[in-house]
Amino acid sequence: MNMSFQLSKLFTPIPRSGSEDNASETIQESPETHISSHLDEVVAAVSITSRKKAHNKLPQTALFQPPREKLHLCEERVKSYSSNHQYKQAIQELVRCLALTRICYGDSHWKLADAHVNLAEGYLQLKGFSLQAKQHAEKAKEILVSAIVSPYNDNSDVFKCSVELFCTLGKALLSLQKFKEASENLTKADKLSKELLQCGRIIKEEWTEIQARIKFSFAQVYQCQKKLKEALPHYKEALEYTVNSKGDKSIECVPILRELAGTEQALGFHNEAISRLLQAHLIVQSKKPSQDQASDSAHFVARAAVASGKPEYHEVAEKFFQESMGHLKDCEGKGRAKFLSIQDEFCHFLQSIGQEERATLVQKESLEAKVGAFGDFSPKVAETYRLLGKADLAQGNHSGAHKKLKKLERPQGKIARPGWNTVPTPGPVSEASRVVGCENRAFPSCPGERWW
Repeated sequence: MNMSFQLSKLFTPIPRSGSEDNASETIQESPETHISSHLDEVVAAVSITSRKKAHNKLPQTALFQPPREKLHLCEERVKSYSSNHQYKQAIQELVRCLALTRICYGDSHWKLADAHVNLAEGYLQLKGFSLQAKQHAEKAKEILVSAIVSPYNDNSDVFKCSVELFCTLGKALLSLQKFKEASENLTKADKLSKELLQCGRIIKEEWTEIQARIKFSFAQVYQCQKKLKEALPHYKEALEYTVNSKGDKSIECVPILRELAGTEQALGFHNEAISRLLQAHLIVQSKKPSQDQASDSAHFVARAAVASGKPEYHEVAEKFFQESMGHLKDCEGKGRAKFLSIQDEFCHFLQSIGQEERATLVQKESLEAKVGAFGDFSPKVAETYRLLGKADLAQGNHSGAHKKLKKLERPQGKIARPGWNTVPTPGPVSEASRVVGCENRAFPSCPGERWW
């Protein structure tokens, strides 16, 4: 099979729908605001003015390393930053990799295309940079069009890079809500990877990893279009491929399990959704998570148990609410605000199952902390006064109810009702009041929100 010919067909431009392009561009960041030119990136990459102090500490020989050695060091730093989820630092190193690759290999080598693809992937890790990712993926595509002719027509690396390109471009277009174009690029990645496997250009393990990513992206394309029934089998396939390539205890399974659980919950399969989240929670616990990550993991299970509406899951909901709050109870600042928001959810759950007295007790105990974290006239404090006043009325304590409901009045005489926009109290509590809201939705609905 002539792989060069097959690949050239995949690079044929796809006619675009004007209405789809216009709709997607209006909801994303402005290219004039965010997209830097390639020249700017090269200048940033080779500039030493921002790192004078670091350079002064380096041995003299390190300042005169050959470009390829510098490129290797940058690639190692990218791996280190990415593994620690330090994506902004990783982006800086990826930009340097791009500049150094151009110096080492020239403007038309497939490795430069690969550097653009890697930088595009880096931008996709940062929310709001989808246009940059799309730009770099398209630049890589331009380079590979010339790289698929002789002498590269027998180079497997060119074809592997092409698969990564189509995957990355598909994800970038998905983030821009260009669903048709995203599907077309993911289909190209799927088709080319299968041909590479059949020709022996990649091994089965490589193909399995690629399939996991392609199926996951296809699932998100359907999910973002509210086509949950179509998304469900793709999530299941993505999970199966990930388990086969990484193992069922791998952290890579966690985002897939959570997305799959969200889809199953939305379709009414609550037992399956809770089971998936419990499986994800066990994986997270085994990876020595931070307090915040451990709290989030337990919180997902609690929300799913509440959303089921089934009495048999009441104990599960309470157990995981308590676990989630337990990880944050000694936190300050943002962690404290998050703890109080989860505690509010827990109180609403208690009220929904008929434990009003217990919910009222928790609300009383949390009132002072909420005033400190969110401000006197914040919606959360107003909601607490309203609930406490309502509890007093139910018990016939009219004076106590009047006193608490009176607190809802602002100095200007307006009522500070829950859900209203309020002016945050000046000072350090203003930041805390913006930290976290008590969301009803348990799962992200689009790929812009990360799990881990």
